[in-house]
Amino acid sequence: MTSRTYRIAPSILSADFARLGDEVKNVIAGGADWIHFDVMDNHYVPNLTFGPMVCQALRKHAVNSSGAKVPIDVHLMVQPVDALAQAFCKAGADLVSFHPDASGHVDRTLQLIQAEGCQAGLVFNPAVPLDVLEWVIDKVDLVLIMSVNPGFGGQSFIPSALKKIEQARRIIDASGRDIRLEVDGGIKIDNIRDVANAGADTFVAGSAIFNTPDYKAVIDAMRAKLAQ
Repeated sequence: MTSRTYRIAPSILSADFARLGDEVKNVIAGGADWIHFDVMDNHYVPNLTFGPMVCQALRKHAVNSSGAKVPIDVHLMVQPVDALAQAFCKAGADLVSFHPDASGHVDRTLQLIQAEGCQAGLVFNPAVPLDVLEWVIDKVDLVLIMSVNPGFGGQSFIPSALKKIEQARRIIDASGRDIRLEVDGGIKIDNIRDVANAGADTFVAGSAIFNTPDYKAVIDAMRAKLAQ
């Protein structure tokens, strides 16, 4: 297997909402590479979370100890997509991904996000095939495989996701493009290595990190598994 740069993207869906700025700072101090930002509209998924103003407010907190910007990775679980995607780009997001079935025109939505200066990603729910990737692989910067059904944090990893991660890795490798392969849902210290072996290079973890007293210890343990 080729050596990959692994990234850990803690999901603030599991953070303490009353202290979001501090939570972002603390998890970055603990070693987070990206901040994963779950946007739910109570329409596409049965939950309601954050809007662009929260992203904008957190942008100044998402910096590392040397003052460099830590990417904000926005996952849109919303329908329609386009206006909110553009609003999040303007609010300071670095990557914006969406579900193909929530967009009327997947190709156009990808172009809209990139025209705002952000990287664009596609998200695939557990029961959704990867077919659309073949037609837009030239415009995708990120593929996000959901290993739980979206809507709530703290769910268990769905094992069949491993097969889909392997399939996505083959499609990405065949394209010859530098595309991140991210996985979100039930990622823990004890399964992160299996997910990496399937081909993932970016890992979203929410409750596994934020529900513990020591964020750094969990992120360090995940990195140790990835280094094996």
